Amino acid sequence: MPMPRVAIVGRPNAGKSSLLNMIAGAKVSIVDPTPGVTRDRVTAIVELEAPENRGPRKPVEFIDTGGFGVYVASGERYDEVGSDLSTLTQSIESQIEQAVESADVILLCVDAQQGVTAHDREVARLLREHRLGPQSQGARKKGDGARTQGPPVHVVATKIDGPKWEGYAADLSNLGFGEPMMVSAKSNYFRREFLEKIWGMVPLWKGEETRPTDLMLAIVGKRNAGKSTLVNTMAGEERMIVSEIAGTTRDAVDVRMEWDGRSLVAIDTAGLRRRKSFQSMVEEFAFDRLKRAIDRADVVLLLIDATERISQVDEQLAMMLQKAHKPVIIVVNKWDLAKGQIGRKGAEVTTGDYEDYLRKELIGLSFAPIAFISGKTGKNVQKTIDLAFELREQASTRVTTGKLNRLVRGIMETRSPTDTKGTHAKVFYVAQTDINPPTITLVVNVPDLFRPNYLRFLMNRFREELPFPEVPIRIVVRARRQREEDMATRSTDTIGDEILSDEHSSEVATMDLGDDAEKYFED
Repeated sequence: MPMPRVAIVGRPNAGKSSLLNMIAGAKVSIVDPTPGVTRDRVTAIVELEAPENRGPRKPVEFIDTGGFGVYVASGERYDEVGSDLSTLTQSIESQIEQAVESADVILLCVDAQQGVTAHDREVARLLREHRLGPQSQGARKKGDGARTQGPPVHVVATKIDGPKWEGYAADLSNLGFGEPMMVSAKSNYFRREFLEKIWGMVPLWKGEETRPTDLMLAIVGKRNAGKSTLVNTMAGEERMIVSEIAGTTRDAVDVRMEWDGRSLVAIDTAGLRRRKSFQSMVEEFAFDRLKRAIDRADVVLLLIDATERISQVDEQLAMMLQKAHKPVIIVVNKWDLAKGQIGRKGAEVTTGDYEDYLRKELIGLSFAPIAFISGKTGKNVQKTIDLAFELREQASTRVTTGKLNRLVRGIMETRSPTDTKGTHAKVFYVAQTDINPPTITLVVNVPDLFRPNYLRFLMNRFREELPFPEVPIRIVVRARRQREEDMATRSTDTIGDEILSDEHSSEVATMDLGDDAEKYFED
């Protein structure tokens, strides 16, 4: 039995996205008064607590959907380049229907402050007649009547921000689904009672315990790079709306799937463009979701459109990923369309030519592997995702302190930094103090001697000798702090000889110390 699902439906601006955010306790969906902001299905898995904790916690998947009936704001049918946004109507309704079809419980949101509108009545009628779902269009065409079964529907009176609004909820009973549940996502009024009622509606999931995700994979890129198409190919279904209209995806949508027996969450993000071109706060919110998706991810796929030149947006995204210290795969999408094109030299462009081009344009990601795929046909997608799992393993690997100290001592004997006064750098201790990204901390006599050029030299040597060839590495240089009596009684040479042994390479100790090498020298 799959995990219970609760679909949140209703007309635009009925408070659906705010309700999901309140339930999840996080900013999952973008909330904005502009109609048609939510387009794809946005999900969140929440463990509901039993009333007064007298019962088991129930995991439930909540699904936010687009507003039914109005998909563009008044006077904003066309975007800034003239694309007709109303063409997304069928895709948005299809997403709503799929959410209803897969749900165990349906929450029909109605704005109690505004009262029941014609759109509310239309949605209620479709739900009551079981005409929302993948089979609904076929049923209407055949004229064979409505389907006879469907998940239970409960009306939610949203925006009950205080006692004075409670009376307005009574009118919602006329929709034919019984007494409405009252709640306010803004003030959390009736929040506890609302969640307790939901707990009583859904069955206890008796499947396997919620397993930890093996890989969080964020997919980023500029507009129309093919991110949603790639997610749909990976999921094996039309999970995301795909359109030629730039900026179709707004939210950062988590899509859960099994990949060769492993748990994978692909995070589809909004396409980015230059910030000065943003047309509304919705794009600001989408950009914020993109940044948080990168922070949540274990590995990031940077999608590059092979049919276009590297843009300033591509370079900005590469810089963001470099600063985030996330493992990255530069994914050249639509290679099936670009393959065979004639380059500047008058010959067909090969993968080698394009890789050289990328290395020159995206210098900060020189460590990142490059994959050539077609998100539409699925070519090389399997190998790319397998590579993402490998990068996750690289970034989670630990190296013993003994190996690190032997490596750094060898490097220092060959090439050690000095200053104009002849001061020589000394490294007293080296340890890997963190993973994801692998963080190597050097405790030295004079940190200022380790200038950027020398740190780049060290970084290259680390990539050659350590199991981190394709993931970011952080190098932290700190001054030593140790009691003077220890300095007087023990020579640095003796200390160095001892720490070169794997006998002193305790992984547990480095995990406990975190990213602070100075703790190695505290009592």
